[in-house]
Amino acid sequence: MADSTEQPAQRKRQFRIPTVEDIEKSRKDAEKRLAPVECMRNALSFDLSSSTLQPSAMANAPISSGAVPLTAPPIEAQTSLSQPATIAGSRAPPIASPAGGGGGRGSGQIVLVNELQRGNPVLECVRNVRWSYSKDIIPDYVVGRTSCVLYLSVKYHRLHPEYISKRIDGLGKNYRLRVLLIHVDTDDCKIPLREINRIAVVGEMTILLAWSLDEAGRYIETLKVFEHRQPDIIRERVEDTYMARLANSLTSIKSVNKTDVLTLSSNYGSFEGVAKATSDELSLCPGVGDLKAQRIFKAFHEPFIPEK
Repeated sequence: MADSTEQPAQRKRQFRIPTVEDIEKSRKDAEKRLAPVECMRNALSFDLSSSTLQPSAMANAPISSGAVPLTAPPIEAQTSLSQPATIAGSRAPPIASPAGGGGGRGSGQIVLVNELQRGNPVLECVRNVRWSYSKDIIPDYVVGRTSCVLYLSVKYHRLHPEYISKRIDGLGKNYRLRVLLIHVDTDDCKIPLREINRIAVVGEMTILLAWSLDEAGRYIETLKVFEHRQPDIIRERVEDTYMARLANSLTSIKSVNKTDVLTLSSNYGSFEGVAKATSDELSLCPGVGDLKAQRIFKAFHEPFIPEK
């Protein structure tokens, strides 16, 4: 009797990687849900200012008592409805705003997660931003109005190499930043990563490699947190002067320092003069020995791709 009264233990949910058929079904369902929104958007963008009202028999019919005459909308309403959604001539990419996923709420505050990712252990590592499931998005994660993420593990790609190509094709051209987040969960990853890189270049995807689930979760958090940040915070800061650019380019050669740049600039006057100088001439400069002169000379005269 004691055994019969005990509640059965709940089975732990296991993450099932979706198949290609599941992806196609989810994409078709999302297109069906987005169809009414597209129709409404086209209706709102209809230009009433270019249309003319044709007289009809009903307009000439006498109005009975108690009836409300039909009148055209005010000019202000026509003007507001006829305004284009974007500035004419702009080349901004289309913005994917999934219906039912939250609109501004989903794109501004939380990360939208595809239902196919339910049970993915990487979601347990997304702790610093809010996220919620949505049935109306095609990518795995929507981290901004024009930013999305597709998730892929190397092990799964080795079993289903056609999977990621179909997912990328399903995105179309709806997102400006298209990130392919790859979880490297195997040691033998050189050949699979080479194949994925080729697919990503053709599909205009940006690859991010994560070597653990925690790292993959931090990437998703960072993409959401820095959604509206400018790229200046990670851009190299170089002074916009001739000497600063000259020093930045010449110090990229091994063992060449800023003192050598001043010496070369005072002796040859310009970047062109340094590039045309021979190794013997460069070695005559103070502080520039034979080895450093040969390195500078090779940097300007050796082919970019070495011959085999």
